[in-house]
Amino acid sequence: MSATVSTPASNIPPPIVLVFAGTDPTGGAGLQADILTLASLGCHPLSVVTAVTVQDTVGVDDFLPMEPEWIADQARGVLEDMPVAAIKIGMIGSVEAVAAIAEVVSDYPDIPLVLDPVLSSGRGDPLANEELMSALIDLLFPQTTVLTPNSIEARRLAEDPADDGEEASEAETAPELADCARELIDLGCEFVLITGAHEQGAQVVNTLYNTRGVVHRQNWERLPGSYHGSGCTLASALAGFLALGQDVAEAAREAQAYTWQTLKHAYRPGMGQFIPDRMYWVHGDDE
Repeated sequence: MSATVSTPASNIPPPIVLVFAGTDPTGGAGLQADILTLASLGCHPLSVVTAVTVQDTVGVDDFLPMEPEWIADQARGVLEDMPVAAIKIGMIGSVEAVAAIAEVVSDYPDIPLVLDPVLSSGRGDPLANEELMSALIDLLFPQTTVLTPNSIEARRLAEDPADDGEEASEAETAPELADCARELIDLGCEFVLITGAHEQGAQVVNTLYNTRGVVHRQNWERLPGSYHGSGCTLASALAGFLALGQDVAEAAREAQAYTWQTLKHAYRPGMGQFIPDRMYWVHGDDE
């Protein structure tokens, strides 16, 4: 007697998003945050590990970059198997890994790419040196659909990597974010979404730019506390909404609204930062 196995005939898979990122054992940021965010939005996440980190909700103590061949093999394995609707890149870990990722994504130029330039942890622990930033600019910016730096990252990336930093340290005023966005777009990014949580003001102002200037600017109530993984949440949500078929402007709006809700409902499970609640809607809040 043989067993009969029935298989669904009409189940349509959800939009698939490929994520390159480092792990975070707290689940607050990195690959785990991306997976939670994309699942919450109804997407299927594919995860490529770029680095393994030692961290808690306070900060990052150390990280081990993956071998570039392993990163490329992880990505090509799933890209050749499943139709990917969007790609999100977070922490990379090494210049060699940047080169490996750039080579992989260059074979898929029609897939929108969201790049979150993770340069440091929320505590300020450095996660990228000048050489890695130069590699990002040279190899990945020209392939990026949307770059999602915070204001600190935008200013660092818009500086000439060859500068020794003396001029910047002597400047009395920080560069205007609009000028930074223009520079980043000139370096190859199609859109730049600069978040303003690190700027002064009663509200957080996030601005989306393209080659014509400001696409839209949104103001958000500044929430109290410090959050672990807010940038990861925003970038992966943006990739998710792109995968769901929205254009960049609408995806950026929806991603900001979703991220703000995760921060509003954030919780503090440890002794450090709050963690965004990517599944806030499960708890009965349908905002």
